[in-house]
Amino acid sequence: MIQRIQSLYLLIVALMAALLPIVFYLWTNPAGEQVFAQGEIVAVISFYASAALALIAIFLFKKRQNQFVLNRLNMILNLFLLGFFVYRSLNLSGETLVSEKGIGMLIPVFSIVFLVLANRAIKKDEDLIKSVDRLR
Repeated sequence: MIQRIQSLYLLIVALMAALLPIVFYLWTNPAGEQVFAQGEIVAVISFYASAALALIAIFLFKKRQNQFVLNRLNMILNLFLLGFFVYRSLNLSGETLVSEKGIGMLIPVFSIVFLVLANRAIKKDEDLIKSVDRLR
């Protein structure tokens, strides 16, 4: 069923990954210009892949185990994206002069939190189904 709480969590992840990188900047370069995700090809691909995985997981509501695995894969992708941001921010030229990171670097963290919440809800549904099957 699409009206479950994990579907809401996954929809939030999909919207965050697809829309927020356009709105919020990732960091400020030494020239004082704000760098958005569209300037980094790895970030764009990772954000849109994360949004696509979340949308696909929403429609796998009949296959809870596949939905669970897809969410884990999405968490790994977001951890990769977070690692890329940390690597990129530590290797910016002129880091000692300009040390302003944008709120866009926290999008993978929020996505991981909502994916964990979705996986908890999926696990809860799976346990409920198993307990009902035991009573038969």
